[in-house]
Amino acid sequence: MPEGHKTHYLAREHNQRYAGERLYVSSPQGRFSDGARAVSGRLLESVRAAGKHLFYEFEGNRIIHVHLGRYGSYVEQSSPPEPPRGQVRLRAISPTYTLDLRGPSQCRLIDSEVQKSICDSLGPDPLNGGKKTDVWSAISKSGKPIGGLLLDQSIVAGVGNIFRAEALFETGLDPHIPGNKLTPDQFTRLWKSLVKMMKLGLKHGRIITVTAKEAGKPLKELAGNERFRIYGKTDCPRCGGNIAVDSVASRKMHWCPECQS
Repeated sequence: MPEGHKTHYLAREHNQRYAGERLYVSSPQGRFSDGARAVSGRLLESVRAAGKHLFYEFEGNRIIHVHLGRYGSYVEQSSPPEPPRGQVRLRAISPTYTLDLRGPSQCRLIDSEVQKSICDSLGPDPLNGGKKTDVWSAISKSGKPIGGLLLDQSIVAGVGNIFRAEALFETGLDPHIPGNKLTPDQFTRLWKSLVKMMKLGLKHGRIITVTAKEAGKPLKELAGNERFRIYGKTDCPRCGGNIAVDSVASRKMHWCPECQS
């Protein structure tokens, strides 16, 4: 599932390419036909991201709300486009670019009131200037494991499975520690790690948590889990021990019992 850095990256890219244009919008698959007709020909005013949510704001208080989920993806091409292939939920055509959306968990037409309710349900977003103190207030009152709390979008928006594993490893925290057992100093280090990693993810358009020195090659040449320190790995890069894989909040959690204790 794309994490928060990706939605912010897409919002930035789509703002640059499509905002300020009148878009011809359709649903070749047919599942978003009514919504597409409601915005087609209208001016796209802006594209915003909040956590893992994307909002395409058209004139007239008409907003397309997209959540990519695990399988959603965009494909872009120059206009005029080739005929759509596969299950294209949404196609948006500008004079210069064409954007196809496939497989999202959510693609619907909403208004600003619904948009506000969605954003209000989310915790602070590290990439939207979310306040550390608000996140700490929620975490420090909970007896749930920190590895689960980080995935709770009502506590902190945009963090997914990779960011939580990498940030907890970098700060040496056991993912099973209850939130109310963390010290303020431990949380501060964790928050700084998350913000740093998510900003780098936004910069590169993909998650990279290792340095070029650690990887032994330029960051742009990294592929697959070469980009990570612990996620998807079998051996700890610090102690050489075995990486444990536990279920925390119903998701696989990679961590080192030796270094994160």
